[in-house]
Amino acid sequence: MKIGVLYEVWGETESYPGAKDDADDTARPRRRKRPKLDREEVFDALTKLGHEASYIELDGRDATLFALAKSKVDLVFNLVESYAGDDSKDMNVPAFMDLVGVHYTGSGPQGLLLAQDKALAKKIVEFHGLKTPFSAVSHRGRLDYSHDVKFPLIVKPVSEDGSIGIDVGSVVDSVKELMERIHHLHEELDVPILIEEYIEGREIYAAIIGNRPPEALPLVELDLSTRWSRDLEEWLSIGDPLSSVLAVENGSVSFSKTVSKLQACKSRVTAQKRFGFSVTSYIPYRR
Repeated sequence: MKIGVLYEVWGETESYPGAKDDADDTARPRRRKRPKLDREEVFDALTKLGHEASYIELDGRDATLFALAKSKVDLVFNLVESYAGDDSKDMNVPAFMDLVGVHYTGSGPQGLLLAQDKALAKKIVEFHGLKTPFSAVSHRGRLDYSHDVKFPLIVKPVSEDGSIGIDVGSVVDSVKELMERIHHLHEELDVPILIEEYIEGREIYAAIIGNRPPEALPLVELDLSTRWSRDLEEWLSIGDPLSSVLAVENGSVSFSKTVSKLQACKSRVTAQKRFGFSVTSYIPYRR
């Protein structure tokens, strides 16, 4: 299968351990090997599975959109998380591919739009009978009904992603800390704030492919203890998340051969959606 690995470039500068801050710096004669970028890891994995992989780049110019529309691939592996430097426009990329008839992996535009509003996404999840931590929204002095919220709480922006607005001060244990955190986020980002019960537990991901019927892939656990330092600001190595397989109660799941399922999902992979859960006593909560 011909698969195009789609990624965005916008003021991109690669940062990695051992990179030189100054091109004229000759203090270190030996250069460390650069870790592979996500797109390179995906490209290599697809190649090893026997697919004919290629790169497709978006840089905010019309020419790259035209190139995407004219690409002669069977499937686009979508790694785009923004467009022209704007994270809120990530949904426009799959919408464009829908318009020109390009098959792709990942969520469609509707799913990405809903994902930009955590509070709305929680309401939809609750409507369908899935438990989610109690929460309230605050914006510019107005606060939703929050009588049942219990400390500790985690305070984060409603609309940001990629852990923007989340750091060591995000989890609060008192009304004073809560008010200070809300004020800080309003000053920094000027967006509505989600106040949510903090749930201790493990980070679980469930990938779903297709709609008619949807197919749930094996659950995968992300070990955050090796990803973040205590202050949640210094990135550390997370290794390969696909190798962290979750055992649930008396059963176990295997992630082997999952990628190869793409061969049978060419026409229905566009509805793939990934959900993250915290698990406490085997009760899942939508994050």
